[in-house]
Amino acid sequence: MTQPTRLRFGAFFGPYHPTDENPTVAFERDLQLIQWLDQLDFDEAWVGEHHSGGWETISAPEIMLAVAAERTRHIKLGTGVVSVPFHHPLHIANRLVLLDHLTRGRIQMATGPGLLMSDHHMLGLDGTRGRESWEVGMEAIVRLLTETEPFSMENEFFTLNDAQLQLRPYQHPRFPVVVAAGASPAGATLAGRYADGILTFGASLVNAPSSSKDYRRRTLNDIWKIAEESAEANNRTISREGWRFAAPIHLAETREQAFAEVRAGAGRWVKEYLGDTLGQPAPDLPQEEILDFMVENGRWIVGTPDDCVRLIESLTETSGGFGALLAINLDWAPLESVKRSYEMLARYVMPRFRGSLTGVQSSQRNVSARKEEYLATFNAAIQRAEDRLGNKAPAS
Repeated sequence: MTQPTRLRFGAFFGPYHPTDENPTVAFERDLQLIQWLDQLDFDEAWVGEHHSGGWETISAPEIMLAVAAERTRHIKLGTGVVSVPFHHPLHIANRLVLLDHLTRGRIQMATGPGLLMSDHHMLGLDGTRGRESWEVGMEAIVRLLTETEPFSMENEFFTLNDAQLQLRPYQHPRFPVVVAAGASPAGATLAGRYADGILTFGASLVNAPSSSKDYRRRTLNDIWKIAEESAEANNRTISREGWRFAAPIHLAETREQAFAEVRAGAGRWVKEYLGDTLGQPAPDLPQEEILDFMVENGRWIVGTPDDCVRLIESLTETSGGFGALLAINLDWAPLESVKRSYEMLARYVMPRFRGSLTGVQSSQRNVSARKEEYLATFNAAIQRAEDRLGNKAPAS
C-alpha cells in the first residue's frame, strides 16, 4: 500500500489546559486556533468530550463546533470523540445531523467508548463495559443515519422504539463516521463493521514490536489488519484515506527553538495530567527531560519542518499509508508560538504531501533551463521597439 496522493492535515483539541489557567480564556484560545487553521487551509479540526480530570474541559463538542463553524469558512469540524456510552444513540445522531445542516456539510463524527473511568463513575456506568455499550450504540447510530424506515432495538444499555431521524443528513448519504482505535481491538473491529475510518492516537504505536504481549502497544499494522478483516467479514471495504493519525506536533525555525518553546509545557502535561491525574505510565525521568525522551522515541514531532517531513515519511513506511495527520494541541507553548508552528506546518510541510508544489517547481525548473534563451528574446524585443520608434517623444 502506498501513501494516498493527497495527505490531509488537521488538529485535535482534547483540549488540554492546565488547571491553574482561566478556562474561559482557554476556550477562546482554542477557537482562535481553529480560525487560524481555517485561514491556513488545514483540512479538519476535532474536539473531544470529557467530564472530569480538570484538564480536558469541553463536555459538549457539538456546542464548541457550532461556535467554531460561525467563525470559519472551509475547515471540516469533527467530534473527536463523542463518548457513545454516555448518551442515547438517537441524541447523538440528531445533534450531528443538525450540525451537518447548519454547517452545510462540514461535519464529521468520531466516536469512542469514553476514555476517562472517572466519567463513567460519575454517570453510574460500569467502565469495564464501555466498549460493549459503544458497539451496540454504534450499530444504532449508523442505522439511524442510513435507514429511512423506523426500527426498534432493545438491550441492556438503551431502547429504541420505532425510531427514525425526521431530519436526514445534509451530506449524502451521510457525514463521515470515524472510530477511535488503539490499545483495544474493539475500535478497529467497529471501524470495519460500521465506519469510514479510524482515529489513532500516539506515535508510540509506531515503534511497538508486533510480538509485544503488552496490549497497550499494538502496532499500526495490527490495527489496520483488524479493521480490514472486520470489513471483509461484514461485506464492506475500508479505505486508508479515512485513517487519521494524531500526534503532538510543534515546529520552529530551529530544533533548539522548538524544544525551548515546549519543554516546560511538555513535561508538565505528562507528569501532572497523564501521570498524576490519570495514573498512566510516565517516563521515570526529571520533568525537564521528558520532551527529549518522547521525541527520541518517535512519540512526538518537535523540531523543524524537515524533521516533520521525515517523520511523516517514516509513518507512511511503517503503517503502509494513511489519510490524515492531526496535530494534538497540548497547549504547551504561548499562543503566538503555537500559531507560528501551525503556519510553518502549512507553509513548508503540507504542500510536500498535497502535490501542490509539483506545478510551481516544474515551471521554475523549465524556465530556469531556458533562461538565457528567454532573456535574449526579451532583450531583442526591447531592441526591436527602439529600432521602430527610436527616441521620439510622445506628441503633446
